[in-house]
Amino acid sequence: MMRFFTRLTKRITMKKTTKTAVKKSTATKTDNVPVQPLADRVVIRPLSPEEMGTKTASGIIIPDTAQEKATEGEVVAVGSGKYENGEHIPMSVSVKDKVMFSKYGYDEIKIGGKEYFIVAESNILAIIN
Repeated sequence: MMRFFTRLTKRITMKKTTKTAVKKSTATKTDNVPVQPLADRVVIRPLSPEEMGTKTASGIIIPDTAQEKATEGEVVAVGSGKYENGEHIPMSVSVKDKVMFSKYGYDEIKIGGKEYFIVAESNILAIIN
C-alpha cells in the first residue's frame, strides 16, 4: 500500500515538472491537494482536536485514546459528480465546506505526512454552517 502512494506522489511530482499539457476536468476543484477524486468522491481533511473541541467546558482536556474517530472535516477536493441514466449530477458540496460524515464510510490516506479521508458524497451527512 505504501508503494502505491510513493509511486503516486512521484507521478504527481513528475507531472508538475514536465511541460506537457495535461487534460484537466473543468468541473473538479482542489485546494492544493495532490489527489483528485473521481466521480462523486470528496477528499476531506479531518478537523484537528482544537477545531473539534476536545476541551470540556470546565477545562478538562480529553486524551487521544478516549476520543472517538473524526466525523467532521473540511472539504479540500471535489470530484466532477456522477452520471445516472446518461445525465450528469453535479456535487452538492464544494471546497472549504465543513462537513459531517459517516463514522465508517471513508478511506484513510496519508500524503506528505498529512491525513486525508476519501468519502463518497452519499456518506456525507451534513454541511456545518
